Amino acid sequence: MASNRGKRAALRLTALLTTTGTLHFATPKPFDTLVPPALPGTARFWTYASGAAELGVAGLLAVPRTRRLGGSLAAALFVAVFPGNVRAVRLFWRRPLLRAVMLARLPLQIPLVTEAIKARE
Repeated sequence: MASNRGKRAALRLTALLTTTGTLHFATPKPFDTLVPPALPGTARFWTYASGAAELGVAGLLAVPRTRRLGGSLAAALFVAVFPGNVRAVRLFWRRPLLRAVMLARLPLQIPLVTEAIKARE
């Protein structure tokens, strides 16, 4: 039986991942710039692939039967996108306000991963 804490974590992550996954398709250009150039293929492919992954994980988190798998995949997804977040810091290094926002985002991956682990409960 899932805990209330796990259910709440799953609902929060479902909302977050649904929003960000949708944005990858609605406004892909900003996400394209964050794709590390070392990845094969086009940046747009990776933007759409990561958006689809976010939407898929959101769907898994939303359904109680698949929530445990969704939590595991969400944690992995948050780790996988970290290089793109680091790239964002480097891209906006000469723009102080954007640099500060991008730097502040980096440690936020930790609570996202811990929230994903809670969602597994």
